Amino acid sequence: MDSVDLEVLGQARRWLAEGSPVALVTVAQTWGSAPRPVGALLAVAADGRFAGSVSGGCVEEDLVANLRAKFPERADTITYGVTTEEARSFGLPCGGTLELVVEPLPGAQALDGVVEAVAERRPVARTLHLATGRADLAPAAPGQVTNYDGERLVSIYGPRWRLLIIGAGQLSRYLAEFALALDYQVTVCDPRSDYAEAWTLARAEFRRDMPDDAVKEMGLDARSAVVALTHDPKLDDMALMEALKSPAFYVGALGSKGNNEKRRRRLLQLDLSPAEIERLHGPVGLPLGGRTPPEIAIAILAELTALRHGITVGRLDAVSVPMRAVSV
Repeated sequence: MDSVDLEVLGQARRWLAEGSPVALVTVAQTWGSAPRPVGALLAVAADGRFAGSVSGGCVEEDLVANLRAKFPERADTITYGVTTEEARSFGLPCGGTLELVVEPLPGAQALDGVVEAVAERRPVARTLHLATGRADLAPAAPGQVTNYDGERLVSIYGPRWRLLIIGAGQLSRYLAEFALALDYQVTVCDPRSDYAEAWTLARAEFRRDMPDDAVKEMGLDARSAVVALTHDPKLDDMALMEALKSPAFYVGALGSKGNNEKRRRRLLQLDLSPAEIERLHGPVGLPLGGRTPPEIAIAILAELTALRHGITVGRLDAVSVPMRAVSV
């Protein structure tokens, strides 16, 4: 989940701790051009305060007004945009429809298990039984996504996406800034003193240990990516040696095709299998034609974004081939 949805849960817990009733609103199903995806969250306090979004601002005003006028006593559903007239009235894209599950929370403890699991980077499934209001927690299965069958809403909450950047040069600065804007949790690793002392981006965690140690200590998972950018085999290869053995959904390295072929041959000498080395993305990023550091950073994040959404992009004049999205 992204930091926005995590903040929604945190705000709901704070309001509940203050003694204010809170309803948690979740996008359960969408049809047509819905502005927010299934699983998007909105917390609404009984006094009209709210956090989050289920439509990007289209229906929130009407929804909050209704909940403030009559706070729900039990879990139920609300649908917006069934007709073209309603879609036009509420500002939804033409034909877009949202089905929302509105759940009055019994207390701050109702979300404790979810917040704890996310903090520990454990994907968790929260099943809400609308008939009884009971909510159960269980580990989320790989690939499991939020779904609603008319009786139960199974919401999947997972940790934030992480990006580990090896090297603290100019390109790393742009990549870190752009990744932060896309809500990645960014870590930069560079043991070289000159680069470490020149790094000034405080919002990204900075590590001065060796890259292989950083990879191992971070405990990379399926919502993690690693990009090696130092051009120094002594540093890049150390990180790749460990990252390619991990569940990270993306491992990439800067360099030309020729340099990456040399890198793959070196990695074969480092106890990596051909299948593990095949996971390496190099040259890193999509072939957008850019050469400047910010353009290369955009190309890298474009490739990460495509993979996260289940799209494989080769040559830009080729047809995209769908693949399974990274959803754990």
